[in-house]
Amino acid sequence: MIEPGAKLVMVGDSITDCGRAQPVGEAPRGGLGNGYVALVDAHLQALHPEWRIRVVNVGTSGNTVVDVARRWEDEVMGLQPDYVSLMIGVNDVWRQFDMPLVPERHVGIDRYRDTLRHLVTTTKPRVRGMFLLSPFYLEPNRDDPMRRMVDAYIEVMRGVAASEQVPFVDVQAEFDRLLAHVNTWVLAPDRVHPYLNGHLVIARAFLAAVGAL
Repeated sequence: MIEPGAKLVMVGDSITDCGRAQPVGEAPRGGLGNGYVALVDAHLQALHPEWRIRVVNVGTSGNTVVDVARRWEDEVMGLQPDYVSLMIGVNDVWRQFDMPLVPERHVGIDRYRDTLRHLVTTTKPRVRGMFLLSPFYLEPNRDDPMRRMVDAYIEVMRGVAASEQVPFVDVQAEFDRLLAHVNTWVLAPDRVHPYLNGHLVIARAFLAAVGAL
């Protein structure tokens, strides 16, 4: 689903950022960070070098969908991408739990939906393709309050992807399959920021969705 010679710009929060180079993360020398973006690039470079796909990382730690929207024009579209992937949402939820008394940092589900839809509808005509990657929370108990809210935001993203006809990658579902066999501590120290094994789960989910596995 990504044409040879294309530029893929990957956007998100700290899970995407992962120590990438500033102001724009690109290979080599660790410029893509140490997470799933670097693994996606490594797979494409090692197994499909003839495709010559250029991967760029502009994830920014702490971002919500509102933060991403503020920098979208300059830091994403300003790079003239052919394809854009966006994984966002966990901070939109998390701030409601770790900063309950700071409502200006919260992004309610309606604002999340409206902002995400705006990003998709305004970006689609300007790129060859756009991909939405779900947020996730590494908690197998679906009755846990934060897991329940993350699931609700995932369904919002799924709905936006369906209505706007862009591919949706259910990263949470991939982690849930793994959590049937391992404890969450094997994958992340805080149920949000994965170790390398978790980043491989994300990278494989994305590569499978675009037909690169």
